[in-house]
Amino acid sequence: MVKAITFYLPQFHPIPENDEWWGKGFTDWINAVKARPQFEGHYQPHLPADLGFYDPRLAESREAQAELAQEYGIHGFCYYHYWFNGRRLLERPVNELICTGRPEMPFCLCWANENWTRRWDGMDSEILIQQVYSASDDQEHIRNLIPAFTDPRYIKVDEKPVFLVYRTNWLPEPLRTTEIWRREAERAGLPGLFLVRVESLPTETGDPRLLGFDSSLEFQPRWQLLGRQRVYRRKWWHRQRLGTGEPGFIRSKVYEYDHLVQAALAMTPPSYPLIRGVCPGFDNTARRQNGAIILKDATPESYEHWLSSVLRTNRSLKLRDAPETQFVFINAWNEWAEGNHLEPCQKWRRAYLEATRDALKEAD
Repeated sequence: MVKAITFYLPQFHPIPENDEWWGKGFTDWINAVKARPQFEGHYQPHLPADLGFYDPRLAESREAQAELAQEYGIHGFCYYHYWFNGRRLLERPVNELICTGRPEMPFCLCWANENWTRRWDGMDSEILIQQVYSASDDQEHIRNLIPAFTDPRYIKVDEKPVFLVYRTNWLPEPLRTTEIWRREAERAGLPGLFLVRVESLPTETGDPRLLGFDSSLEFQPRWQLLGRQRVYRRKWWHRQRLGTGEPGFIRSKVYEYDHLVQAALAMTPPSYPLIRGVCPGFDNTARRQNGAIILKDATPESYEHWLSSVLRTNRSLKLRDAPETQFVFINAWNEWAEGNHLEPCQKWRRAYLEATRDALKEAD
């Protein structure tokens, strides 16, 4: 059976850095609740249902998330990992996971190696913490991760821990970095690492093995698949003159969710190893009141069709026993400020989880 792994955002508890940059007590819940509809039929804000406004520092919250995910067939969480030249941010949920041994759910890590900027208020160019790369930092970084990699719950391929990197193009010497990482993992008694390059931008494609990685990951949504297929309301310019226009279609980039699904399924598979990915939706209006990107009319039915199609493809490729066909990555479990979550919301309740379970059962 293909294992479904969902990306997990730990940005739902306060940390001193966010207190300083965005105000006391800031978490991504503050972003999520302030969103408002930008046009008729626009689903905002996205508000949690079953799990409420949780704090992932609490063991009870982490247990409830894991129990819910496993009930609907999710194999594991892929936690975003924030490392800045020896400094970690938002590390407490994963630290607690490792120290307590709970919950009993598989997990892996994805290094979100972007600069930390003021992107939540649209000021991407203002850098708060910059990534600094070096051989010594590569060594310190991977040594810091050994306790996670050696955890019996950590997701592995051929006993090699799976480690993802979000922006491989930002690594100045990727072959040096991956060589150091593998060497340090072997020194710690591991048989190596299974390194995954995340593909989310047009510049992040090509054979990952040339960079020292074992596989790429199709990170959805991939906006380049949509090209110029933005949605415009008919004769919006007349409606603007009459004062009845919907400015959300002008100041935001609005696409049809089904167009993304069709384009993703029509994509020609590359010749290099690629782990497939899907997403239940996307809408970052909560973070970008101007310049938001919105996938319009996402439904559990369309999402299930996409996931089922990808799983059928993986099942047919499984004849080759390729490691990349063992998984499908879902973006995301809890990206509430991006309208992109499997966790139950007040509109859809558990419909997306039910769609996930049904697609996985069909592919079994």
